[in-house]
Amino acid sequence: MTHWLQLMLESLGPLLWAALAFTAPLTLLSFALGLTLGLIVALVRLFGPAPLVAVVRFYVWIIRGTPLLVQLFLIFYGLPAAGVVLDAFPAALIGFTLNIGAYSSEIIRAVISSVPRGQWEAAYSIGMTWSQAMRRTILPQAARVAVPPLSNTFISLVKDTSLAAAITVPELFQAAQRIVAVTYEPLILYIEAALIYLVMSSVLSALQVRLEKRLGRYGGFLEARS
Repeated sequence: MTHWLQLMLESLGPLLWAALAFTAPLTLLSFALGLTLGLIVALVRLFGPAPLVAVVRFYVWIIRGTPLLVQLFLIFYGLPAAGVVLDAFPAALIGFTLNIGAYSSEIIRAVISSVPRGQWEAAYSIGMTWSQAMRRTILPQAARVAVPPLSNTFISLVKDTSLAAAITVPELFQAAQRIVAVTYEPLILYIEAALIYLVMSSVLSALQVRLEKRLGRYGGFLEARS
């Protein structure tokens, strides 16, 4: 037991460094870019011309119908056969962005569609253009509804970044694998990595609950004013 505790303490620094230097940036960048892509795809699905709608529907179909790990392998190991060579981190960033973009687009599309048609009519009646109505009326209401599912997507992404170890990104899980290769202690190292993921996910879950409560109070205030 003393040996295991000592090993955990010695490996904690490298694991935390990998989480801060690679896991956290990969998560944040992928989610930010994927959310932007998802918003664009959702708007095209709802309001775009038929040819573009067909393109983005095909994109969503492909991404949602194939495993994330296969997508990462195609980008990192497959594209070099076509002359496109990417470093591990950019390849992972592209893969996670495309994946988050497809899934978040369905969430965003659903919440925008859930905004009552009367909100559009009210915005138009006071002289707003389509873009003004979208920015000032529709998206703020949709955002409050989208927070829980998008937060869950973000928390899942934190854990999914462990798949980047398969394409040599030196994030948290690969850092654990490297230490295991030296110490031959897979049980304790993988438990320690799992605990770090658990702490990160728990912190984000707590922040999600607080955000939902604040948005709930804000929504109640708006309803009382209306």
